[in-house]
Amino acid sequence: MKYLLWLAVLALIIFIIGVKRGRPREPEVRSKPPSPKAADAPQAMLRCAECGMHLPADESLPGKGGVFCSAGHRNSFEAREGRG
Repeated sequence: MKYLLWLAVLALIIFIIGVKRGRPREPEVRSKPPSPKAADAPQAMLRCAECGMHLPADESLPGKGGVFCSAGHRNSFEAREGRG
């Protein structure tokens, strides 16, 4: 009977240690919450003047005929429009 009691106490200690190790740590408390980044805010979608693909405004390239998805499309559009 005495050994059964010691076995139960030992099992309880091992269980408590296992539960504490498996629990994720709490994040550090910060003085103020992090501010939302500008990248998280919605952006306007613009259409490439050459191929018509829509892309975010911060990824577009400005050109003489509008905005473009790549430098190659900007160059081909401006070359074609310059001849016309």
